[in-house]
Amino acid sequence: MSAYWPSLLGGMLLGLSASLLLVLDGRIAGISGIVGRLLLGRRAALNAAFVAGLVAGPFAYAALFGALPALTVAAAWPVILAAGLLVGVGSRMGSGCTSGHGILGLARLSPRSIAATATFLAAGILTATLGGLLG
Repeated sequence: MSAYWPSLLGGMLLGLSASLLLVLDGRIAGISGIVGRLLLGRRAALNAAFVAGLVAGPFAYAALFGALPALTVAAAWPVILAAGLLVGVGSRMGSGCTSGHGILGLARLSPRSIAATATFLAAGILTATLGGLLG
């Protein structure tokens, strides 16, 4: 099997789930908003079901393909935690994350989502480049 099939299947399932949430509930599938609403207790059942699906995803993958994909994380835990915190703060400041802006916002040709996604990508490229240069 090509190494690209699992990624293609994952992208298709992500797009399908985001589209279903938009069509059936009228909500944007941005994980930062979903987790934020879940933590505040708003629409808890729907948001918990979405998060449970995300958590169950790797187990479904392992059931379908026989094992989890090989994953190598080269960064230290403090760097990973700091990066996660910065992404969380940034997504709240940008009123959405890569999934909400990048998947549904771009599909709807939202100018705000185009600007947000371009900013995410530029910041990611800059961070990876600086991280690579600094060692």
